[in-house]
Amino acid sequence: MTDHAGFAGVVAERLSVARGGIPVLEGLSFAVAPGAAMVLRGPNGAGKTTLLRTLAGLQPAAGGTLRLAPDAAVYAAHADALKPTLTVERNLAFWAAIFGTGAAAVPEALAAFGLAALAGRQAQHLSAGQKRRLGLARLAVAGRPLWLLDEPTVSLDAGAVAAFADILRAHLVAGGSAVVATHIDLGLPEAIVLDVAPYRARATAAAFGGEDAGAFA
Repeated sequence: MTDHAGFAGVVAERLSVARGGIPVLEGLSFAVAPGAAMVLRGPNGAGKTTLLRTLAGLQPAAGGTLRLAPDAAVYAAHADALKPTLTVERNLAFWAAIFGTGAAAVPEALAAFGLAALAGRQAQHLSAGQKRRLGLARLAVAGRPLWLLDEPTVSLDAGAVAAFADILRAHLVAGGSAVVATHIDLGLPEAIVLDVAPYRARATAAAFGGEDAGAFA
């Protein structure tokens, strides 16, 4: 992996990724420039989550090169990463402190994700959709240009999906970038679409011909 400071997008050349030492995807080449988005497609178990985790720096690439600036990305995974006994506002303040953006970012995030009325409620008392919105609101306090999103609309109703799509488009217009694994149309016709299925590692495809979605998401 090669890091390049000052670059708000991501470029991969012949990238290979693995999970638990087992190859999952190989030979991926793509570029996502500032202001652009890439949507990952493919069946469950094809390797989308493993690719996102690699881009997020949670695991090393198994091969190839990756151009990505240090601390450029924020990753929103399936888990919402909430502290259940903290209020909505305190959860966001915690993440703002982690990312170093400061508490000033919190009110704007609350408003953007429709959480202002819930600011004083403990996260453990939120509905599934509210927890998801709070988890996604971390994006707004991260202050990072590259959003890595793994099925971000799970548990969201139609109105919340539309609102999040607007937030994502605004992020791109402002010069940010995004890589999104989703089965939902987020209204981004200009987005690059990458079907990862053809890049399934040969060894994995042979060993898991029936697809083990739990192990190789």
